[in-house]
Amino acid sequence: MPKVPLDELRNVIHPPGKLDSRAEHWAGRLYMRALSLRITRLILGTRVSPNQITVVMVFAGVLSGVALLLPGLAGAVLAVLFMQLYLLLDCVDGEVARWRRQFSPLGVYLDRLGAYLADAAVMVGMGLRAAELGLDPYLVAGLVAAIGVLLLKSSSDLVHVARSDSGMQKATDQSVVPRSTGLARVRRLASAVQLHRLCNGIEATLLLLVTAIVDTALGDLTATKVATIAITAIVWLLVPAHIVSIVSSSRLK
Repeated sequence: MPKVPLDELRNVIHPPGKLDSRAEHWAGRLYMRALSLRITRLILGTRVSPNQITVVMVFAGVLSGVALLLPGLAGAVLAVLFMQLYLLLDCVDGEVARWRRQFSPLGVYLDRLGAYLADAAVMVGMGLRAAELGLDPYLVAGLVAAIGVLLLKSSSDLVHVARSDSGMQKATDQSVVPRSTGLARVRRLASAVQLHRLCNGIEATLLLLVTAIVDTALGDLTATKVATIAITAIVWLLVPAHIVSIVSSSRLK
C-alpha cells in the first residue's frame, strides 16, 4: 500500500484549529505532532486499530509511574520516556481514527481512562520514590496528590456528563471563562503562572528527572521529597479553585 503524502495526511488529521485548541498539549504543538504525523503514516499501512493504539497508550502511561520505583536517574529517565511514548500514542490514536473515520464511544472511554491512570500512576510513583518504597509521609503525599489529580480530571469530565444529561451541546472553549470579572482575572493570572501543568504526568516526570539529577549530586532524595510536597500542595490548591471556576463559568448554563 503506497504511503499517503504527508501534506494530504496533515490536512485530514490536523484540521484547522486542532493544534490551537485548549485541549492540545504544548508538547504536541512544539514537537510531538510533527513526529506523530510520520508514525501515523506508517501505521496506516497496517491493520492496527485506533483502540489498540489507545490500549498500548494506557499501559505506557501506567509504566511511567511504575518506572519511578527504580532508584536513581534510571527510574526518572524511564518515567520520562514512557510518558513521552504515552503522549505520542495519544496523538497517533486520534490521528488514525480521523483518517479512517473510525470513531467510537469505546475509543473516547479508553482515552479518558488512560489520562486518569497515567497521571495518577505518576503521582503514586512519585510518593513511593520519595518514601524509598516504605511507609512514609511522602507516600501519603503521593497518594493524596493522585486523589487530587483524579478529582481535577473528573470535575472537568463531569461538565460534559451534566451538559449531555441536560440535552445540551458540548461546551465551547469560550464558556470556560468565569462570568465574574474578578474570577476571570484570577484565572488569567493562574494560567500565566502555569502551576497547573505540574498536575500533569508529562510535566511531573520532567520535574522528577530534574530532581533526580539534583539528588544524584547531593547523594540523597531531598529534591524529590521537596517536589513531592510541592506538587501535592499545588494539586490541592487547584482542586477547589478548579471547581469554583467551573461553577462560575458558563459551562453549566
